[in-house]
Amino acid sequence: MDEKYRGIIDLPHRDPSAKHPRMTMQNRAAQFAPFAALKGYEEAIGETARFTDAPPLLSDDAKERIDRRLRLLEERAAEHPTVTVTFFRPDEIKSGGLCVTFSDRAASVDRKKRVVRFLCRPPVDVDRLLDLTGDLFENNEI
Repeated sequence: MDEKYRGIIDLPHRDPSAKHPRMTMQNRAAQFAPFAALKGYEEAIGETARFTDAPPLLSDDAKERIDRRLRLLEERAAEHPTVTVTFFRPDEIKSGGLCVTFSDRAASVDRKKRVVRFLCRPPVDVDRLLDLTGDLFENNEI
Protein backbone atom coordinates (compact mmCIF):
# COMPACT_ATOMS: atom_id res chain seq x y z
CA MET A 1 0.00 0.00 0.00
CA ASP A 2 1.14 3.53 -0.71
CA GLU A 3 2.59 5.35 2.33
CA LYS A 4 0.56 8.53 1.58
CA TYR A 5 -2.74 6.92 2.63
CA ARG A 6 -1.59 4.84 5.60
CA GLY A 7 -2.79 7.49 8.09
CA ILE A 8 -6.38 7.64 6.80
CA ILE A 9 -7.09 4.13 5.57
CA ASP A 10 -8.31 2.80 8.94
CA LEU A 11 -10.25 5.89 10.06
CA PRO A 12 -13.99 5.34 10.76
CA HIS A 13 -16.50 6.59 8.22
CA ARG A 14 -17.85 9.97 9.25
CA ASP A 15 -21.53 10.44 10.08
CA PRO A 16 -23.80 11.96 7.43
CA SER A 17 -24.19 15.70 7.46
CA ALA A 18 -27.39 17.25 8.84
CA LYS A 19 -27.12 19.86 6.11
CA HIS A 20 -26.76 17.29 3.29
CA PRO A 21 -28.73 14.09 4.01
CA ARG A 22 -27.62 10.82 2.42
CA MET A 23 -28.94 10.12 -1.03
CA THR A 24 -31.30 7.14 -1.37
CA MET A 25 -30.08 4.15 -3.36
CA GLN A 26 -32.78 4.80 -5.98
CA ASN A 27 -31.66 8.42 -6.50
CA ARG A 28 -28.05 7.34 -6.59
CA ALA A 29 -28.82 4.72 -9.24
CA ALA A 30 -30.75 7.28 -11.30
CA GLN A 31 -27.53 9.20 -11.85
CA PHE A 32 -26.28 6.34 -13.97
CA ALA A 33 -29.50 5.62 -15.87
CA PRO A 34 -29.28 5.68 -19.67
CA PHE A 35 -30.56 8.78 -21.43
CA ALA A 36 -31.54 9.61 -24.99
CA ALA A 37 -28.89 11.81 -26.51
CA LEU A 38 -31.03 12.40 -29.60
CA LYS A 39 -34.67 13.17 -28.83
CA GLY A 40 -37.07 11.38 -31.16
CA TYR A 41 -34.38 9.16 -32.68
CA GLU A 42 -35.97 5.88 -31.51
CA GLU A 43 -39.39 7.00 -32.81
CA ALA A 44 -37.90 7.99 -36.18
CA ILE A 45 -36.18 4.62 -36.52
CA GLY A 46 -39.40 2.84 -35.57
CA GLU A 47 -41.37 4.83 -38.15
CA THR A 48 -38.84 4.04 -40.86
CA ALA A 49 -39.00 0.34 -40.05
CA ARG A 50 -42.82 0.23 -40.11
CA PHE A 51 -44.17 -1.47 -43.23
CA THR A 52 -47.08 -0.26 -45.34
CA ASP A 53 -48.80 -2.01 -48.24
CA ALA A 54 -49.44 -0.63 -51.69
CA PRO A 55 -53.13 -0.19 -52.53
CA PRO A 56 -54.41 -3.36 -54.24
CA LEU A 57 -55.74 -3.09 -57.77
CA LEU A 58 -59.21 -4.51 -58.33
CA SER A 59 -60.27 -6.24 -61.52
CA ASP A 60 -63.20 -4.85 -63.49
CA ASP A 61 -65.28 -7.85 -62.38
CA ALA A 62 -64.54 -7.14 -58.71
CA LYS A 63 -65.44 -3.46 -59.14
CA GLU A 64 -68.70 -4.43 -60.82
CA ARG A 65 -69.56 -6.92 -58.04
CA ILE A 66 -68.90 -4.26 -55.37
CA ASP A 67 -71.07 -1.77 -57.28
CA ARG A 68 -73.98 -4.27 -57.48
CA ARG A 69 -73.64 -5.00 -53.77
CA LEU A 70 -73.60 -1.28 -52.94
CA ARG A 71 -76.84 -0.78 -54.88
CA LEU A 72 -78.50 -3.64 -52.98
CA LEU A 73 -77.15 -2.33 -49.68
CA GLU A 74 -78.49 1.13 -50.50
CA GLU A 75 -81.96 -0.34 -51.14
CA ARG A 76 -81.96 -2.38 -47.92
CA ALA A 77 -80.00 -0.03 -45.61
CA ALA A 78 -83.10 0.74 -43.55
CA GLU A 79 -82.99 -2.90 -42.34
CA HIS A 80 -79.43 -2.31 -41.04
CA PRO A 81 -78.00 -5.57 -42.38
CA THR A 82 -74.71 -6.81 -40.96
CA VAL A 83 -71.96 -6.65 -43.57
CA THR A 84 -68.25 -7.39 -43.59
CA VAL A 85 -66.24 -4.67 -45.26
CA THR A 86 -62.65 -4.82 -46.48
CA PHE A 87 -61.13 -1.52 -47.54
CA PHE A 88 -57.77 0.16 -48.01
CA ARG A 89 -56.89 2.75 -45.36
CA PRO A 90 -54.04 5.04 -46.54
CA ASP A 91 -51.26 5.74 -44.05
CA GLU A 92 -51.25 9.27 -42.66
CA ILE A 93 -47.45 9.53 -42.64
CA LYS A 94 -45.96 7.23 -45.27
CA SER A 95 -46.95 6.20 -48.75
CA GLY A 96 -49.08 3.08 -48.87
CA GLY A 97 -51.41 1.94 -46.15
CA LEU A 98 -53.23 -1.03 -44.69
CA CYS A 99 -56.09 -3.33 -45.71
CA VAL A 100 -58.71 -3.28 -42.94
CA THR A 101 -61.64 -5.66 -42.43
CA PHE A 102 -64.53 -5.26 -39.98
CA SER A 103 -68.14 -6.30 -39.57
CA ASP A 104 -70.89 -3.88 -38.57
CA ARG A 105 -74.48 -3.05 -39.29
CA ALA A 106 -74.89 -0.75 -42.27
CA ALA A 107 -76.73 2.53 -41.74
CA SER A 108 -76.77 4.06 -45.22
CA VAL A 109 -75.01 4.42 -48.56
CA ASP A 110 -74.41 8.05 -49.51
CA ARG A 111 -73.80 8.04 -53.28
CA LYS A 112 -73.28 11.83 -53.38
CA LYS A 113 -70.47 11.79 -50.77
CA ARG A 114 -69.43 8.29 -51.91
CA VAL A 115 -69.37 6.73 -48.43
CA VAL A 116 -70.98 3.80 -46.65
CA ARG A 117 -72.09 4.67 -43.12
CA PHE A 118 -72.27 2.18 -40.26
CA LEU A 119 -73.91 2.14 -36.85
CA CYS A 120 -70.74 1.66 -34.77
CA ARG A 121 -67.84 2.45 -37.11
CA PRO A 122 -66.68 5.50 -39.05
CA PRO A 123 -67.83 5.80 -42.68
CA VAL A 124 -65.84 4.06 -45.40
CA ASP A 125 -65.03 5.71 -48.73
CA VAL A 126 -66.67 3.76 -51.57
CA ASP A 127 -63.58 4.23 -53.75
CA ARG A 128 -61.45 2.38 -51.18
CA LEU A 129 -63.70 -0.69 -50.91
CA LEU A 130 -62.00 -3.98 -51.74
CA ASP A 131 -64.77 -6.38 -50.72
CA LEU A 132 -68.27 -6.33 -49.30
CA THR A 133 -69.78 -9.56 -47.96
CA GLY A 134 -72.61 -10.71 -45.76
CA ASP A 135 -75.84 -12.69 -45.64
CA LEU A 136 -77.65 -9.96 -47.55
CA PHE A 137 -75.51 -10.61 -50.63
CA GLU A 138 -75.34 -14.39 -50.28
CA ASN A 139 -79.14 -14.68 -50.07
CA ASN A 140 -79.53 -12.50 -53.17
CA GLU A 141 -76.70 -14.26 -55.09
CA ILE A 142 -74.83 -11.06 -55.91
